[in-house]
Amino acid sequence: MTAHTTPEQELKALIADTSCTPSQLASFLDGLSHDERVKANRTLSPGMQAKLWKKVDGFAPLSLDYYVPKGTPALSPVRHHGWNSQPAFNLFEKRFYRTGHSDEVAGANFQKIQAITGPGYFVCGFDEKRHEVLVDYSRVPTVAPEGWSKIRSNNVGLAIIIYRPWVDVLRRVSKHVSIGQARRKGKDMGFYFVLCRQDP
Repeated sequence: MTAHTTPEQELKALIADTSCTPSQLASFLDGLSHDERVKANRTLSPGMQAKLWKKVDGFAPLSLDYYVPKGTPALSPVRHHGWNSQPAFNLFEKRFYRTGHSDEVAGANFQKIQAITGPGYFVCGFDEKRHEVLVDYSRVPTVAPEGWSKIRSNNVGLAIIIYRPWVDVLRRVSKHVSIGQARRKGKDMGFYFVLCRQDP
């Protein structure tokens, strides 16, 4: 990054640069502060998110520990600040936590329209072949952190349209940033979002 460019401008330039490797992109993001990463992510257009998704295909493996680092107590949420490619209501968070049942990781969505859409609870899975994390809205946890909305199925109300039977497929971009694409009945839907983990 030069003295005349902002992190937001540099991130978009790196994504657009076909000669930029995923490792170089990751190094750039790792060098930013949390606030800079979140701000830069929130300038990415749908087209930029699509390019980022393709750029990091097969780059680095993900695991459930990426979303809830090892040693995090059960029912202690880890915030991932999100920005999606939808035409409205782009800002959101996915908050992940360990349920305490074996290595299970679950979570929910937090956004302004949550009262209408429901919390969108999910349970995470893992694609062992591609080393990608799967956010499965057809499954909901049995426990949630204190103070969270009541757990409910995504098979009721508007949640049927927004969450079920969707699965979000997540790929690693850097130490804190990942990118996801919505998949419905095994078909990629072309809806993207970027997440930035907030460490304690």
